[in-house]
Amino acid sequence: MFYNRILLITFIAWLCTQLAKAIIYWIINKSFSVERLFGDGGMPSVHSAVVMALATSVGLQCGWDSPFFAIAGILALIVMHDAVGVRQETGKQAKVLNNILSLLQPKGEGEQNPAETLKELVGHTGPQVIVGALGGTITAFLLNMVLP
Repeated sequence: MFYNRILLITFIAWLCTQLAKAIIYWIINKSFSVERLFGDGGMPSVHSAVVMALATSVGLQCGWDSPFFAIAGILALIVMHDAVGVRQETGKQAKVLNNILSLLQPKGEGEQNPAETLKELVGHTGPQVIVGALGGTITAFLLNMVLP
C-alpha cells in the first residue's frame, strides 16, 4: 500500500489541501481553527483536490484512454457536482434550521447547545471546487514527475 504511487499522491494532495484550507482561514479570520484542518467545507475544496489528484494520477500512470481513468474521471465529476449542489444546499438548510431552533428556544436559557446545532459548513461554492480541482491536478502532475 505504501508503494502505491496513486494512493500516495492522492494522500499528499489531501494533506496539502487541508493545510492550505487552514492557512487561508487563518489569514482571512486572523485566528487558527483546528476544525479547518479536518472539517468539511471552505476554500479550497479538499474533496475536489483529492478526486482530481486521483483521476490525474490514474490518467498519467494508466493512460488517458484506460477504463481506470474513465472510472476515476466520472467519480471526480460526481463528487465535485455533489459538493456544489447537494452538500451546499444541505449547509443552507442547516443554517435556516439553526435559526429557527434559536428563535424557538425559551428566553433566558442562553445559547443553543452546540451538540444540537446542525453543521452549516458542509458544501462548497463553485470557486472553491475549481481551486481545489486545480490544486489536486497540479499536485498530481508535480508529484508524478518527482516521485520514483
